[in-house]
Amino acid sequence: MRVIGGELRGRRLKAPEGDATRPTSDRVRESLFNILAGRVDGAAFLDAYAGTGAVGIEALSRGARACVFVESGRGVTRSLRSNLASLGLEDRSRVMPVPFARAAILLSKEGAPFDLIFLDPPYGPGELLRALRLASSRRLLAPGGILVAEHDESLSVPSAEGRLRLSRTVRYGRTSLSFFREDVDSGTKHP
Repeated sequence: MRVIGGELRGRRLKAPEGDATRPTSDRVRESLFNILAGRVDGAAFLDAYAGTGAVGIEALSRGARACVFVESGRGVTRSLRSNLASLGLEDRSRVMPVPFARAAILLSKEGAPFDLIFLDPPYGPGELLRALRLASSRRLLAPGGILVAEHDESLSVPSAEGRLRLSRTVRYGRTSLSFFREDVDSGTKHP
């Protein structure tokens, strides 16, 4: 696994041994950042269910001003912290080693919403819907921001969850990326 673009392009990332994570493939990450294009530079980024941190690290490499990584797996968090340290990204990063439900509460209380949110919960029934509900109810997305959910292509994704509205879904083999925006202005341009 490696960083695909930006200032850290080509740098390798460490992954923990075993199947504790399901890293987002290089192809899917590249497509995601091609879609997000100029929105990453200067953005506050949230990488929830971060695993090794590949997506958030990619965002930092492409100019995000800061990234919060939420990952509750102890061994996985060690790999994540090691990746951030080896790439010199600790000053622009925050690791929250807690479940996403707890992180959502804490981040909501801090009151600083994110321009871009990436959710990659474990594939399975109900987990994605719970994550979307938390992000919506805790108002983690800034006005005009985009939330992207990675999921198995067979999973049925709601067209709306709270204030979040699905704007598009793209497929890459068995993996899909669903893009949500906050339903504030129906005239808002979608990615």
